[in-house]
Amino acid sequence: MDQTDRVLLTCLQQDATQSYAALGRAVGLSAGAAHERVRKLRERGVIRRTTVEVDPAALGDAVLAYVMVDSVAWMGDSGEDFAAIPEVLEAHVIAGSASVLLKVRTATTERLQDVLRRIYAIDGVSGTRATVVLETLVERPVSPGGAGQE
Repeated sequence: MDQTDRVLLTCLQQDATQSYAALGRAVGLSAGAAHERVRKLRERGVIRRTTVEVDPAALGDAVLAYVMVDSVAWMGDSGEDFAAIPEVLEAHVIAGSASVLLKVRTATTERLQDVLRRIYAIDGVSGTRATVVLETLVERPVSPGGAGQE
């Protein structure tokens, strides 16, 4: 992946609805050449999908929490169990004091409590610790330049 690909990715992250002509202008290529580059980025799996970023609070899901899941067994095979809970946005097997880290979004803290009950019911889960986010200071997409690069 070269600098042109990285600039294309940055442009697409800012506005994925841009025309190939606009993308081409941004990197000094024709619309056809920009289209071909984007197609190859998709083929190689660099671009996994094109989506829309939605404000969760506007949909009524204002409560964001990170949940540390303690377990009595290996939880690496429990992805489907966590995915079955719609409020779980991300699930990561982690090293440290817990087994799994979840990103959860709900409308209220009462709904969060219900989600915690459903998580606790998953086989192998022995406990949870939830941290509710009061304010998000920084949230950004993956940088095409890599972490810490411009």
